[in-house]
Order: sequence, then C-alpha cells, then structure tokens
Amino acid sequence: MKRRAFITLLGGTAATWPLAARAQQASMPVIGFLHSSSPGPVAGQEAAFFQGLKEAGFIDGKNILTEYRWAEGHSERLAALAADLVARRVTVIAALGGDVTALAARKATGTIPIVFVNGSDPIKSGLVASINRPAGNVTGVSLFASAVDAKRLELLHELVPKIAIVGVLNNSFVAETEARSRALEDAAKTIGVQLSFLNVNNEGDFDTTFATLANRGIGALFVSGSPFFISRRDKLVSLVARQQIPAIYAWRELVEAGGLTSYGANVVGAYRQAGIYVGRILKGEKPADLPVLQPTKFEFVINLKTAKTLGLEIPDRLVALADEVIE
Repeated sequence: MKRRAFITLLGGTAATWPLAARAQQASMPVIGFLHSSSPGPVAGQEAAFFQGLKEAGFIDGKNILTEYRWAEGHSERLAALAADLVARRVTVIAALGGDVTALAARKATGTIPIVFVNGSDPIKSGLVASINRPAGNVTGVSLFASAVDAKRLELLHELVPKIAIVGVLNNSFVAETEARSRALEDAAKTIGVQLSFLNVNNEGDFDTTFATLANRGIGALFVSGSPFFISRRDKLVSLVARQQIPAIYAWRELVEAGGLTSYGANVVGAYRQAGIYVGRILKGEKPADLPVLQPTKFEFVINLKTAKTLGLEIPDRLVALADEVIE
C-alpha cells in the first residue's frame, strides 16, 4: 500500500473511533449521583457505592455512565441539582448523603427510580409507604441512626457518669430532628442528665457554636447522625479536641479521625448495598419491589489514644463490648 493511501486509511479509521465511542456511550444507562457533600470527604463511601455496582455487573465508563452533582454542604442547592438530573433524563438517581438529598430527588421526579442512603425512618420522613413494599419509585438503605440515639446516650453516660450537662450537636437538615430531640430528652431523664441543644447547619456555625459550650456548662457532647458531620469530620473532631471534652458520634469515620467513640451502623456498607440496588434496577427490577434495607448490626468503636489524651479511663466492660478499639 502506498504511504499516502495508508495515512488516509489510518486517518479515516481514527476519525470513526470517537463517533463509535459516542454511539456506544449514548446507549449506556446513566446514573445520576446526587450527594449533599463534596467528593473528597466521602471518597470511601463513593468507592463502596461503585464496588456494589461492580458486584451487580456494572462498571462506570464501560457499561454505565455517571452524572455527578455535589451540593458541597449547601443543602439548599439540592432541589436544583435534582431537577437538573431529571431534565437530563438519567436512568436512575442515587440520592446519597442523607434525608435532605433523598427528599429533594423524590420531589423532583415520581418516575425515575431513586435509591437513597439515609439515617432516619424513611416512612416517617415520607420517602416510602412501607419498608417491605416501598411503592412508588423510591427505595434504598436506611441506617436508622435515630433508633439507637438512646443507646448512644447511655454509652456516653457510662463513659463519663459524673457529667451533668450533655450538649447535643444537631444538623437541622436531618429529617425528624425535632422528634429525635424529644425522644432523646426522654432518654436523658431516665439516665439523669440534662441536655443542651446546639445547631450546626453550615461551616460558619462551627466556631460560633463551640464558643458557647463552656458558658452552657457542657461537659460532654452527643453528635447526632448527620452526613454533614461526616463530611466535616476533621473540623469537628479538631474543635472537640480543643474543648477537651468527651464526645460520642454516630459514625466510626469520626473516631478514625480522632474522635473518642461511636455507636452506629456501617455507612460504607450501606453505600455498597445502594450500589447493588442500583445495579438490580438497571437489570429491570422496580424500586417498589425492593424492600428498604436496614442494618443488621451496630458498631461500637473506641479510640483509646483519644481517651488517654482526655485523661479518661475507659471501663473494662466497655472495652470488652467494643467491636473495634483504636490504640
């Protein structure tokens, strides 16, 4: 073959590759990945989600595509981001990062399948009609963080039994915040401690809120289960350390970042299950037929290094109960 002809043929073939790739991509299902946080702080959860998809037979860029929408801690943006995914006619929406994300997606569409990961009761928050038969276009994984609030408070009290006032750090974008606070107050009366409620709804609230702890006489901190606190865990744990007070968290990620202790479901595992559910929907199953998954185990994690820094002696009974002890 003459050199000119060879170059022409090669150039012509090369020109068809992008067209073929675009045609292949156009036929791929598209996942709308909607999250209340930013990419970096939840990289582990994101990886677990795609691991679940892989287990279901789907790999991003190979037989699926992903449209990312990150609210970056600004929950007020979620409605517009969800509407944008609906306008782009994605195949499935993975509504991750708490109740506020799932509710924004549900409000945006009643037809596109939605798979959520949240911490509250999905029936009470209005996401599904039933755990076993969700109905509609929504299903997912509920961590039921509210179900173990009382147990978490009991563990904190056992760690620091002489503390009279416990600060409760809330994020008002979590569904059922008021109901959960009332239930927590009932648990506090049984234990014999007083609660002081604090709200952190954005980055700017942290310093202002923590500046009030000493004035309120708060001797220990109960941090509620909010994706916002996972995404800001380094900032939060640093502020708690500066105050030199013991704190209990809902998620192990904050203990791994230097927090004292946590009791709650495994968030990474929940994201993996959400990925599997998205894969099953892509294969033809309907959200209405997929029961909302619930945790079968709650993890109790203790950071002994942090306890030592606080001058806190962890009771042997609690060390024995812990699923993991970080030294």
